[in-house]
Amino acid sequence: MIDSKTPISIVIPAFNAGGSISLLFKDLLKVFEKFSTQIIIVNDCSTDTTHEECLKLIKENDSELTYIKLSKNVGEHNAVMAGLKHSTGDWIIVMDDDFQNPPSEALKLLNYSLSNKFDVVYGNYKKKKHNLFRNLVSKINDLTANYILNKPKGLYLISFKIINKKTVEKILNYNGPFPYIDGLIISLTSNIGSIETEHSKRDSGKSGYTFLKLFKLYGNMATNFSTVPLHIFSMIGFIIAFLSGIYAIVTIIEKINHPSLSIGYTSIFIAIIFFSGVQLIFMGLIGEYIGKILKNVNKEPQYSIDCIKLNEPKK
Repeated sequence: MIDSKTPISIVIPAFNAGGSISLLFKDLLKVFEKFSTQIIIVNDCSTDTTHEECLKLIKENDSELTYIKLSKNVGEHNAVMAGLKHSTGDWIIVMDDDFQNPPSEALKLLNYSLSNKFDVVYGNYKKKKHNLFRNLVSKINDLTANYILNKPKGLYLISFKIINKKTVEKILNYNGPFPYIDGLIISLTSNIGSIETEHSKRDSGKSGYTFLKLFKLYGNMATNFSTVPLHIFSMIGFIIAFLSGIYAIVTIIEKINHPSLSIGYTSIFIAIIFFSGVQLIFMGLIGEYIGKILKNVNKEPQYSIDCIKLNEPKK
């Protein structure tokens, strides 16, 4: 049975959302008017009017809005961690700032979660309205996550989801500087569901995800929650060594059978370049792991808060 008295928190990581954040906030209040709702906007050091728009919302909505402004851009997952840290609801919805996750679909997620017993429920888009490049990269990420994170097949990892308080408390035990929310969820629970939701076209602004940011995000997934990349390169090293051994034997036999055969300087040069490239890639991967270990040891913070306005519940 759905209990409208259940306290709900909605975490919105916002970056350059000045054109949409006010309308999104007001629409969410209307859609969730029957619930005790806390809306948390985490401004990830936007360079537009997002801060000014949020200050206006604070004056109008003391009881529903928690506003956090970060002093440095740290990315979506770190910003979500800041929002989760200040959430008070029994269920926490995470959604984008650009209306691609309609507020009505957020209510759909909540109702489905309250009617079932999942720890986490993901939205499952009928059709994604991202651009071709973003959809392609997301598909690659989904396929690799099946092996690197041991993700359940059929579950598509997206930012639009709802998490119960018990699981959020476990997620917040992670204090490392490179959180990957979906990786943490999969490592903490297998009680995960999904429901089909709409994905709307972005009407204003543009995505804050560049190719470099997407590469870093998926790099965090690969190196923070799995040693699979190391295993892959170990196998590549073994295969190359095996093939090189075979090639060496073939070369010796050819030289014995044909003593006048000229020495292959070109093939040797190519082989040196190839193996050097493989070694540098492998060393770079090891360096990535070591660098993250160093930052964890030095306790680099996930985020730095510039200012915060906590919601003041109605008396």
